[in-house]
Amino acid sequence: MPGPDDHDHRTSTAPLVATVLLAVLGPAALFLGGLSVMATDSCGTDCPTALTTWLYLIYGTIVFGGVLSLAALVTAWSLPRKVRHRNLRRWAAIATVAPPVLVIALVCTIPSP
Repeated sequence: MPGPDDHDHRTSTAPLVATVLLAVLGPAALFLGGLSVMATDSCGTDCPTALTTWLYLIYGTIVFGGVLSLAALVTAWSLPRKVRHRNLRRWAAIATVAPPVLVIALVCTIPSP
């Protein structure tokens, strides 16, 4: 028999914060990730391996991280509204925001050609 404390009244806090952050960070990550290819303008086709590896990491994170963000956001919103799922809901919210933050961090630390 479920007790009165089993229902979590703050179930939408973590998913809501993750949704708002994703709405801001997602487009910023896509924009900056799209601009990151301009780092190869000065070297043309003879770019260092470190730079091309970094760009592969950025675009791989955009593609696979987008799928991960979407799945984590759906998970965060659709978990049952019980206290026992609070930590899982928080981790899903963190996983929602992690890929765009990683893309922005990778773009900000691109090695020079």
